[in-house]
Amino acid sequence: MAVIKPFRAVRPAEELASQIAALPYDVMNSQEAKTMVEGNPLSFLRIDRAEINFPEPVDPHAPQVYAKARQLFLEMLAKGQFIQDDQDCFYIYRQIMDGRTQTGLVACTSIDDYNNDVIKKHEFTRPDKEQDRIEHIKALEAQTGPIFQTYRDQEEITELISAWAEDHAPLYEFSAYGVEQICWKVDCPETIERLISLFAAVPNLYIADGHHRSAAAVRVGMELRQKNPDPQAEFNYFLSVIFPASDLKIWPYNRVVKDLAGLTTEEFLSRIKERFVLEEAPSSPFAPAEKGTFGLYLAGKWYKLTPHPGLVPADDPVHSLDVAVLQDHLLAPILGIEDPRRDGRIEFVGGIRGLTELERRVQEDMQVAFSLYPTSIAEVLAVADGNQVMPPKSTWFEPKLLSGLFIHKLF
Repeated sequence: MAVIKPFRAVRPAEELASQIAALPYDVMNSQEAKTMVEGNPLSFLRIDRAEINFPEPVDPHAPQVYAKARQLFLEMLAKGQFIQDDQDCFYIYRQIMDGRTQTGLVACTSIDDYNNDVIKKHEFTRPDKEQDRIEHIKALEAQTGPIFQTYRDQEEITELISAWAEDHAPLYEFSAYGVEQICWKVDCPETIERLISLFAAVPNLYIADGHHRSAAAVRVGMELRQKNPDPQAEFNYFLSVIFPASDLKIWPYNRVVKDLAGLTTEEFLSRIKERFVLEEAPSSPFAPAEKGTFGLYLAGKWYKLTPHPGLVPADDPVHSLDVAVLQDHLLAPILGIEDPRRDGRIEFVGGIRGLTELERRVQEDMQVAFSLYPTSIAEVLAVADGNQVMPPKSTWFEPKLLSGLFIHKLF
């Protein structure tokens, strides 16, 4: 059963929250981050992507980059730009985007639950990306990027969190990146104990987004545990925001490919017809309206693809995913992309960027694009329950949790 823990958050001074809070470090490159922080010396990206503070380009993984992140964090603490609560609390984090609301509980979750699969995963992680966050956590002696987790809805939890938000003034309330951000502090001991008890009856939590951050937090915690076996030490837990599954929206995660693997356009389309029904798309651009259909953009034209009957295994939670069907029956056998994690010919485009972004990429530096129907949260949970792994870039959650609003210190 799921263990959650209140904590003394390091968080922005209330009047500075909108200036400090920033998008996660991994949704932009260094140059984009540098552009985003122009005119805002308090942006948390200066800590999360500390390489942007140097006048000349620098390796983002160089020791001086992590040292700079630590320096800036300690300076902001010393100046009172960050403050720390004096008692253990939970927090509520609500985001409203395009009229849709998602409300999560900010808490610390257990590295033991992670190791014992009470907290379930659905992605492989890359050692280099893990190591980056390990060094960042060690430098700051804190976890700064919350792990986006979910669970199957529990009515009593939802009601308790909603009632608290309704009865108390927000801690923060501001708009950023087109999303309304509202946070509350839960500091009532009885309410805290009730939430702990209710989550203790939740069989599993699921990582929706943040597999590398969680893996890094666990590795740091296990290392520190060897020096200090105290089970209540803060490093035994990692920063999370936990949402009921019904609140979440997954966007499609589309694909663009640089070339046709030596095939002519006619040969490529002919090969596709061996596995898919190929027809002119009913709209331009074309977004699939249901699972099991795909959009193809090639040579200025949109097509609709539908797998031939019997091609998709209905009883396989992984290989029945649309992202897996595209990979197994088109990207690998026709375009020769066997390992999409490492093949430089393929790139991934989050659905929030829109289909015009696919058209732009094909016109500028790619040759073919594929639009997909979004993976459902039920599919994500089913894969995780089976202790299986989804293909890379299967899900794009939006809105993103902002970094810098809540920080968990390890000591």
